Amino acid sequence: MGKKEKKEKKEKPLDRMTAKELREYALTLGEIVGVHGMNKEELIAAIKEIKGISDEGPKAAKSLNVRELKEKIKELRARKAEARTAAATRQTIDIFRKRINRLKKRTRKAA
Repeated sequence: MGKKEKKEKKEKPLDRMTAKELREYALTLGEIVGVHGMNKEELIAAIKEIKGISDEGPKAAKSLNVRELKEKIKELRARKAEARTAAATRQTIDIFRKRINRLKKRTRKAA
């Protein structure tokens, strides 16, 4: 008897691949820059963009990734510092503090 022929592996859906597999796949495409600095969602989006795959169906709630959340936190901290220098009321400073804390909790959940 001869060698068994290798069956062609079906390509896994992108959503089912791990981040490591997605990085390897993106590197084989060769058109994506900064693969190792991306997280899973960013890799999937970049691969879909290159392959011309459109997202199917609207998503109910768009979840922000950690980087976007941290950018919002930086903006709120700057606004809070401005409010302190402008001698704003304690209530407005507390509002900024609470918003920052909520965003920090969302970054922990998103990670």
